[in-house]
Amino acid sequence: MMDGPQVTWLPDGRRLHMHHGPIDLILEIWGHGRAQAYRAATLRFETVLQELVDELPKLRLPVERDCCFIGRMAQKMQSATRMGMPDFVTPMAAVAGAVADEIARVIAAVPDVSRAYVNNGGDVALLLTEGQSLRATVAGADAEVTIHADDPIRGVATSGWRGRSLSLGVADAVTVLARTAAEADVAATLIANHVDVPGHPLVRRAPACDLREESDLGARLVTVGVGRLPATDVAEALARGVQYAEGLSQKIPLAGVYLHAQGQARVMGSAFLHHACEGAELL
Repeated sequence: MMDGPQVTWLPDGRRLHMHHGPIDLILEIWGHGRAQAYRAATLRFETVLQELVDELPKLRLPVERDCCFIGRMAQKMQSATRMGMPDFVTPMAAVAGAVADEIARVIAAVPDVSRAYVNNGGDVALLLTEGQSLRATVAGADAEVTIHADDPIRGVATSGWRGRSLSLGVADAVTVLARTAAEADVAATLIANHVDVPGHPLVRRAPACDLREESDLGARLVTVGVGRLPATDVAEALARGVQYAEGLSQKIPLAGVYLHAQGQARVMGSAFLHHACEGAELL
């Protein structure tokens, strides 16, 4: 039997922690309407997981243009992942971002909220009103990027083989800035999958279903270990990721992409130009 949602304040008294099954959110809200917004977010969170579970079998299948979903989050997951076609991708590639977007949507409907973020395990939805800004940490780098209300960015997501999600590639981290958390989530996942050196003897892989029985990746080989790769191989892997990201940006508007693997990094997009860590190559 699945335990119910758990909602608690963190010790700082400013951030709210919401947990239910695999969903783990931290949110912070500013403005005179923050108390009401926290209540609205808590109420909405009560049914989020069940709504996803109700449509889970279809959400685990490869995305199809004509597939119909009932729930708002499932529809957003499908919409975001369709932009990754024809590559293999299931709507689950956008699940963390879509959940963050949904809670942020509810917060945005409350009057007198100036800014907020909803962090779902590193996939973050932002709410920014005029004149407001928030700082986001670049995974794998000692750097931050400031996102302003007039920037076309309301989602930040990170993916890589060391993260909580399974990856086909060798990236330590790929951080993406996009219009929504769902789109950033899909883009980070797909780009990280392409930061790769196929067949490399120092990369250990295993079928996804052996690691997680219900994985939507099935028997596809995912990365479970990466040895110290020669610098030229790391550069090759990053170049593959950059090439893929450039093509993906024609379908999903990407404000910035930061790719990091074994001490090397590549940066795409003006949002990161003044925040890249030392040694990052600007593209």
